[in-house]
Amino acid sequence: MSLENFRVEVKEFLEANCPDSMRQPLMEESDTYWGGRNATFKNADQEKWFNAMAARGWTTPTWPKKYGGGGLSKEEHKILKEEMAKLKCRPPLLSFGIWMLGPALLQFGTEEQRHQYLPDIIQGKIRWCQGYSEPGAGSDLAGVQTSAVSDGDHYIVNGQKVWTSYADAADMIFALVRTDQSAKKQIGITFLLIDMLTPGVSTRPIKLISGKSPFCETFFDNVRVPKSNVVGEENIGWTVAKYLLSHERSAISAAVDADFMTPLSVYAKKSIGVGSDGRLNDRIKRTDIAEWEIDGAAFKFTLDRIQEEAKSGQGIGARSSMLKYYGSELNKRKYELRLDCQGKEAIAWRGEQYNEGKIARQLCRTKGNSIEGGTSEIQLNIIAKHILGLPSK
Repeated sequence: MSLENFRVEVKEFLEANCPDSMRQPLMEESDTYWGGRNATFKNADQEKWFNAMAARGWTTPTWPKKYGGGGLSKEEHKILKEEMAKLKCRPPLLSFGIWMLGPALLQFGTEEQRHQYLPDIIQGKIRWCQGYSEPGAGSDLAGVQTSAVSDGDHYIVNGQKVWTSYADAADMIFALVRTDQSAKKQIGITFLLIDMLTPGVSTRPIKLISGKSPFCETFFDNVRVPKSNVVGEENIGWTVAKYLLSHERSAISAAVDADFMTPLSVYAKKSIGVGSDGRLNDRIKRTDIAEWEIDGAAFKFTLDRIQEEAKSGQGIGARSSMLKYYGSELNKRKYELRLDCQGKEAIAWRGEQYNEGKIARQLCRTKGNSIEGGTSEIQLNIIAKHILGLPSK
């Protein structure tokens, strides 16, 4: 099929299968579908949109068809993204499995693991969380101490993870565990898949300054995990971890990118008002918003370019740190501008007329963007060393 014919097919499919309500800006967490064993759809439209995309494998458009993915070429995927953007289609499925674990399985997993896990990720049947950070191993991720001791065909896992996003809603966790206590930091780490229903696994939510609890502490108390759940090889999990981290940082950037569906000017016009020429009445805020939207557009084009290069085999590498850092700062600027434009309405913490303090809570939440996925300070060090080539001392 020619690309022109493919574009026509995509247009017709999206028009027929993406309901109007799925073309609206994301206003709250339930507007997105994360999947999982116990997942429920917010409404029939969300279910219809997800099922239509999953049936084509377009929740993961470029993954191989043999695992249930869309099997689209780079050019076809670009067309799909363009046509979805024109209609402002919401993502049909959000998933750490898509953003992080899937690419790692495609790169390091066995064929058996790919057939076991990838179809369920694509179809939203399993919700994953990430078990990296620990109380004593945050920025120093190689310092993980959660132990996995060999016991025949299983490991016995003991330890604790922290800042585990949505662990209380996840079905499985991909975790870094230490399988060789005597080895140097980066050596002796294994990448292990663990079912959250396994006896000995427990979670406890961490309440944030925003008043919500997307993060959790996760505990492992003599948890038995089959050795067949190792991705890659025992003691070389750091290689898998580094590869996955580049996708995590790009995923954080992409999440920021998804928030550009509603321009800042739309919110500002409601609160500031416009003149007879249709422009914002406040000249200074008009300039600030224009600068942000220009920076946002440049960021989006850069993100798209690097992702396309990655699909052609060039890899992302240290550039993921650049995307993660800039995306985090851009998102913080956005909510600071919204607060500035909407005044006292934006700082309200409760009340139905203030959407239960959504803006204030999101502003507080953005502060975590510069911590999660590696702190901004760590990202700047990586950029300085691996992109700019500056000396480490």
